[in-house]
Amino acid sequence: MTRRGLRSGLTAMLLLVLVAAPIAAAQAPAFATVAPVRSYEIVARYPHDVTAFTEGLICLDGKLYEGTGLHGQSQLRLVDLQTGAVLESRNLSSDEFGEGVTILDGMVYQLTWKSNIAHVYDLESFDEVASFAYTGEGWGLTTDGMSLIMSNGSDQIVFRDPETFAITKTISVLDGEHPVFQLNELEYIDGVIWANVWQTNLIARIDAETGKVIDWLDLSALDAEVRTASPDVDVLNGIAWNADIGTVLVTGKNWPTLFEIRLLPPSA
Repeated sequence: MTRRGLRSGLTAMLLLVLVAAPIAAAQAPAFATVAPVRSYEIVARYPHDVTAFTEGLICLDGKLYEGTGLHGQSQLRLVDLQTGAVLESRNLSSDEFGEGVTILDGMVYQLTWKSNIAHVYDLESFDEVASFAYTGEGWGLTTDGMSLIMSNGSDQIVFRDPETFAITKTISVLDGEHPVFQLNELEYIDGVIWANVWQTNLIARIDAETGKVIDWLDLSALDAEVRTASPDVDVLNGIAWNADIGTVLVTGKNWPTLFEIRLLPPSA
């Protein structure tokens, strides 16, 4: 069994209450939050491989790296941003469900969901050079340039030593005084952790020091766009910072489109 449909009953645990109708980026929020909702604009759209059950996404030096999930289908990929074509890939073992990925100091780190193993690959060759064992589930992964930053589907985000994978710090994510559960794919951008909230169209932007939610993005409009053409796509997941031009790439599991977005000023 995959994570598709698993723990659907736990969605009620979220602080957030969704309504059925998708909204545009600058309209009133479709959920109850304490932190404000941030507006964004779509900069570009790119093709995305619909066979990719996206679990992790990274943009580095103009190259796009993607980690995919599902047993027997999990991969680490180098992807052509303009076409969505897979340029290089490495398969995980068929009994492993791939999860979040990040790049630090020339190494790619990739989590697994329930296998309790983090794989470490050479960035250039995709050859595995190390692995780490950990306790609990692996979901999202990012880095602040010093630590690995990991989610496990709870309201907790842990910081790990990249040399030993030992936990060095833990933060609890709160919107006001309320915990935010089911944190999934992560991306660290200038002191802020962006986190997909699983089974929603929401991204929480979290202060990496305190765990407080700064603001939210509601990407329901993007979800509605892809579902118009592809009704059976899975949930939003995948965040990559394009530091060269200051935009963010977002997509979802089996989505046909990868969107490039830019935050608008808070007053917009």
